[in-house]
Order: sequence, then C-alpha cells, then structure tokens
Amino acid sequence: MKKFLLPLLAVAAFNFGTAQEESIRFGAKAGLNLSNIVGDFDDNNDTKIGLNIGAVVEIPVTEKFAIQPELLFSTQGAKAEFDDVELSSTGEIINIKEEAEANLNYVNIPIMAKYYIAQGFSLQAGPQIGILISAEDKDGEDFKDTTSAIDFGLNFGAGYQLASGIFFDARYNLGLSNINDLEGDEDFSQKNSVISISLGYKF
Repeated sequence: MKKFLLPLLAVAAFNFGTAQEESIRFGAKAGLNLSNIVGDFDDNNDTKIGLNIGAVVEIPVTEKFAIQPELLFSTQGAKAEFDDVELSSTGEIINIKEEAEANLNYVNIPIMAKYYIAQGFSLQAGPQIGILISAEDKDGEDFKDTTSAIDFGLNFGAGYQLASGIFFDARYNLGLSNINDLEGDEDFSQKNSVISISLGYKF
C-alpha cells in the first residue's frame, strides 16, 4: 500500500504546484485616459484626453479573490479656457479666448484587489503611487520643478475577463496628494482625477 500511495501523493503534489504556478497570469494593457486637475481655482479646468499603457500580473489568492499589481505609463493633466482682453491697433478693446494646458506624464504603480462577483466579472479597488516623469504646458514650457514628484491615489473600478485572456477594465483614480509644489504656496491645492478605460490580454 505504501509503495502505491507514495508515488500517488508525489504526482498529486506536483500537479497542485504546477496548477498554482500556471494560475498566475502576466499580461499587457493599453487604453484611454480622461483626466482633469481638481481643487482650488478649477472652475475653468476641462478634461484632457490621454493614454495608459503597461504590464499587469494577476495573482490569485482564492477562487474569487486576486491581487493585480501593474506598471503603467500614463499621460494626464487638464485643459483650461478663459476670457482675456487685448487692445487693437486702433485702441479698441477686443475680447479673446485664451487656452492653457497641463501635460503630466507619470509612471503609475497601482496594486488592485479584485473580487470576482460572477464568471469573468470583477470589482476592483486599491492604492496607487505615481512617479512624475515630465510636466509641460501647451507650448512645451517645463514646470516639473513646481509639481510634486510623487502622487498618491486610490483606484475604484470594474473589469471583465474572457476565457481567451482578453480583458476590459474601467477605473477611476482619485488623487489624494496635492500635486502643487510651488514654494511658498502650499495652501494652493490641486489633485489628479482620472477615468481610465483599457483593453488587455493575459497569457
């Protein structure tokens, strides 16, 4: 009996370990960002369209619960339009529309907790840290020195994954950090606000 059971247990242990290893899935994703900057004096701010692209890994904890760390490049920021006046050559006052734009590029590292409420469909939430890569206005002027290098936030969203490995994510990032780092102006608070829609594939 022992001679029969020992090989059987060894095969079962090998199969279990292999199944656990194969259940961890790596993948890539890309999608659209609808970003804004909210806070003090944001009345004129408007949505800016950007992108997100990067890698994901899904680590199952139980049958319905998983952890998904990600590494993403994300283009964010905001647009603004405001009224201004200028004098014509004849001295006449002319009303004009001025446009401004903040282009913020981040490397974001979200760690999402995923709970599968139905086959393939998950609710997701988790923290995110963003590392600022660049900050420029619409004319290419750099203002990275007056923008916080690190951005903390919380993500909330949902996703659907097909048996083929293709998946869809919709997510909202609530910025928690004041991204304004202008010296002597600490009371002026502005935070990132980003809606992301992504398509990806897990191997």
